[in-house]
Amino acid sequence: MIANNTVYTFSDGTTIPVGTMYCIGKNYAAHAREMGGEVPGSPVVFLKPSAAYVPDGGVVRIPPFSQLVHHEVEMVVVIGEDCASISREDAHRYIAGYGIGLDMTLRDVQTEAKKKGEPWAIAKGFVTSAPLSAIIPAALFEGIPGFDLTLQVNGQIRQSGTTRDMERPVDALIEYLSSVFTLRRGDCIFTGTPEGVGAVQSGDVLRAELSGGVSLEVSVA
Repeated sequence: MIANNTVYTFSDGTTIPVGTMYCIGKNYAAHAREMGGEVPGSPVVFLKPSAAYVPDGGVVRIPPFSQLVHHEVEMVVVIGEDCASISREDAHRYIAGYGIGLDMTLRDVQTEAKKKGEPWAIAKGFVTSAPLSAIIPAALFEGIPGFDLTLQVNGQIRQSGTTRDMERPVDALIEYLSSVFTLRRGDCIFTGTPEGVGAVQSGDVLRAELSGGVSLEVSVA
């Protein structure tokens, strides 16, 4: 069972309660193409509830109504202060830290929803759909750094990329999201996935790594 007061744990031992998870679709051109599309003119935004969160060492549970679950490795930004209508120049001031996460997706459910023009909430927001590593404090970096990210499934590399290839960088995402929503302390942003997404099944072990020095390992059941 997911605890009601789930928290992010930072590498220095501090914690912040998990808030709303804002997720960005098609933020890497190669991934947009592998999904049969192009980079959209404005950000594609969807949400995951805090109950989707899974800490390092946890389990992703495939719901019985899906037969095709995909991994999507992503760099995640945790917001440290409430903010609204923030400029790109000031965006770094509101970042508490960075982690590596997985946007687990019920691809068959999402595909059917797209055909019907329906939201993706079930496909993207099911319980255990958002594994996330410990968080590296932003104070350890000057400005907003670039990161390399990788994902292994059962010891084999499935995804490898760099945040430097994002179509919309972190500061632009914070500027955009804060112009639409009020971002709260403990909210986070899944910043998009590089190419190489693929299926997982019960028994798989997923290990994601961020070049800043944190990793995430979860199993699938």
